[in-house]
Amino acid sequence: MEVYSIPLWAGIPNPGIILTSHPKCPYRVRPMHVDLLVLNYNGRRLLAECLPTVLRAAEQSRHRCRVTVVDNNSTDDSLEWLGRHWPDVRVVRRPNRGLCSFNDILSTLEGPVAVLLNNDIKLDPASIDPLVEPLIAEPDCFMTAPRCWLFDGATYEGFRTAVTWRWGLVQATALFPGHESGVEQPGLTASAGAAMAVDVRRFVELGGFDPIYLPGRLEDLDFAFRGYQSGGYARYVPESVAYHRGAATFGRVHGDGGCMRLALRNTLLFQWKNLRHPRHIARQMLGLPLRLARDLFLAPTVPAERRWMFARALRDALARVYQLRRSNHRRCGSIMEERAFFRRFAPVAMRRV
Repeated sequence: MEVYSIPLWAGIPNPGIILTSHPKCPYRVRPMHVDLLVLNYNGRRLLAECLPTVLRAAEQSRHRCRVTVVDNNSTDDSLEWLGRHWPDVRVVRRPNRGLCSFNDILSTLEGPVAVLLNNDIKLDPASIDPLVEPLIAEPDCFMTAPRCWLFDGATYEGFRTAVTWRWGLVQATALFPGHESGVEQPGLTASAGAAMAVDVRRFVELGGFDPIYLPGRLEDLDFAFRGYQSGGYARYVPESVAYHRGAATFGRVHGDGGCMRLALRNTLLFQWKNLRHPRHIARQMLGLPLRLARDLFLAPTVPAERRWMFARALRDALARVYQLRRSNHRRCGSIMEERAFFRRFAPVAMRRV
């Protein structure tokens, strides 16, 4: 089992920490205010299935939890349903800006920790405390991620995430070869996903999620990468358990082909924005012609929706290059720190932990 360190200031133990003998939690923190934010767009059916589990987890936490639904201007009956069934749940309306909707809200929160959830996430009743307490007790921890299963409760989805390369593009995945041995082991993670907890102050300092990736995909990896480059780290907390339906809203809006194209476009944007190491640039340059050649080879055999997928994603990414120069969410580390990130979270390194 990983051993957590107790941070010290001037030789005095953190006054917010109470030592405990619990085998899965080597420290406990004094009760704090925790915000649970559920992002929703036209997800009334998902709210009906998932929100009760979030409320139950909030009730069972020893922290003072407040649940808020962040509604992205839904056009279904989400708000009416919430008013009828859960009138005490706070609702905040925001324009439909995906995960970026969290940015303005976190800048107004008073508590030190926020749990960010998609509307297709269910929480285990005991999931909150192990997820939020590293953020309170460890000053350099900026994000935590739970162990996430699909709704069947048997298929592991993540979020013990590695980072690898495939045909010149970065790929963040929890399903790398040999990942099974680490599912129940606490440690660091390269990114999170549909459920994460963040240190509110660090989130705001980092600028939150970058709108250049709208309508979505890879903004969570970009946020985590910037957090590591600023000197922090993110923890995978398997004692905290979540369940995810997966692409329940995004997939319905954009379709499978649209989701793939957005992922490709945003991967290119992530690399152009963040990567400067010569090895990483070389990987990109070698991979681009191979992917274009693959598009040409597959064009006669694939459906129209998937035809020229990478070429169209490349065109869309090039159209946003000017926004990269104006972005306020810039990288803050050196090229050696960049290289260290990829070494630390390579699948072979994750298998050894």
